[in-house]
Amino acid sequence: MTKLYRGNHVAVILPCYNEANIIADVVAAFRAALPEASIYVFDNASTDHTAEIAAAAGAIVRHVPYRGKGNVVRRQFADVDADVYVMADGDGTYDASQSQLMVDQLLDQGLDLVVGTRQPVGDGQEYRPGHVLGNRLLTGTVARIFGSGFTDMLSGYRVLSRRFVKSFPALSQGFEIETELTIHALELRAPYSEVPTAYGSRIEGSTSKLSTYRDGLRILEMIVRLYARERPRQLYLCTGAIIAIISMLLAVPIIIEYLDTGLVPRFPTAILAGFGVLCGVVLGATAVILDSVVTGRRETKRLRYLEMRAPAALQ
Repeated sequence: MTKLYRGNHVAVILPCYNEANIIADVVAAFRAALPEASIYVFDNASTDHTAEIAAAAGAIVRHVPYRGKGNVVRRQFADVDADVYVMADGDGTYDASQSQLMVDQLLDQGLDLVVGTRQPVGDGQEYRPGHVLGNRLLTGTVARIFGSGFTDMLSGYRVLSRRFVKSFPALSQGFEIETELTIHALELRAPYSEVPTAYGSRIEGSTSKLSTYRDGLRILEMIVRLYARERPRQLYLCTGAIIAIISMLLAVPIIIEYLDTGLVPRFPTAILAGFGVLCGVVLGATAVILDSVVTGRRETKRLRYLEMRAPAALQ
């Protein structure tokens, strides 16, 4: 029989890849913090004994053959049925003891998302300066495009409501999944908060799967893709307007000369200007069409979100 925490089924979902040295401790820590919760370990094709050790520690183990954190989170959200989801990495860097506080905040305040903002503790290597700078730059970029509010957009420690999870159209394959989750919250106007949480160093023998430059570029690419997908009116109208204005500036001297002499001596420039104006008109029409498509998709996503009840804050 499923145990309930304050009237809700809570599921801890842990993506893992080669964390045999620490996964048993992580499962035990979350079991101590949330004894009523079901703990799932999603093994991402590990080459060590992560899955076997997690199962022996009492976790429910699922296997995801497609590499990448985004692929794992997609399966977690699809396969696990709960009212409240606690998502953390299986590497032991996040403080499991904070999970109950985060769940309580989500329930008491009627939130859909609580993010554990990382507060480094340890030898200084747990949150390297390059990662801090990259996080600030990427978080700032998302804030300027989609709206401000988050201070640690790339944190992997989150508590989420069922309606947030089941309305989330996961597209990412790798570590850019946190960016997609953040933008989903901003686009949905979902209520959220942040809770400072300790962020520790990995144990000896455990290595980070995050590549600073490769994954940073993938996150930036995701931001650009989501901007094009969610803000087509701004993107295509601005691009079309710029092309049309430049084309008209090129056309002005040709038109003046034609009015004076009746001749068009610079045919290539005239053709280029005409083609540019036409491109501007096409891009403007594209902006209108795509904006209506995006509006319809947002309405569908919002209706899906509203179909599900919020977690009940029972004592």
